[in-house]
Amino acid sequence: MKYLIVGLGNIGAEYRDTRHNIGFKVLDAFAEASNIVFSTQRYGDVAQVRVKNKILVLLKPSTYMNLSGEAVRYWMNKENIPLENVLIIVDDIALPFGAIRIKGKGSDGGHNGLKNIAALLGTQNYARIRFGVGNEFVRGAQIDYVLGNFTEEQSRELPDRMKVACDAIKAFCLSGLTFAMNNFSNK
Repeated sequence: MKYLIVGLGNIGAEYRDTRHNIGFKVLDAFAEASNIVFSTQRYGDVAQVRVKNKILVLLKPSTYMNLSGEAVRYWMNKENIPLENVLIIVDDIALPFGAIRIKGKGSDGGHNGLKNIAALLGTQNYARIRFGVGNEFVRGAQIDYVLGNFTEEQSRELPDRMKVACDAIKAFCLSGLTFAMNNFSNK
């Protein structure tokens, strides 16, 4: 059985360590822990790993955040992966730094990457891991905040928080959405 695990972010060195790129960072951590490397392919950097009897296709779209749906749709079709086996990892300013929430569906919450995925898939019924990046910004400074870097303290805590997200990915694939939601949300 195949799963498509998509980490949202923006390509380019200037975005590498930003809050908005937490999806890329989680997949990089997952790949490093799995001893695999990404290769550049159509619509993104892709890696495959087997976890027990499941094949996980990891995707970091190269379409920029606001056009992520193109990459998701392409790889779902190419790998013949059903919607219920898709998991999107996304930053969320509505959650405190490091908080994890897993949902099986929901609105885009103003996130342009999720908005584009929903538009191109024709549904908001896909699983997602919302990774909290906090919201310590003044009104009107949201874009600068999400495109800014983590604080020193957050950077020190990030590896532990990303490990939780990686464990949640495995739980989603091996034990299902409900198990992952019940055991990893709010951790």
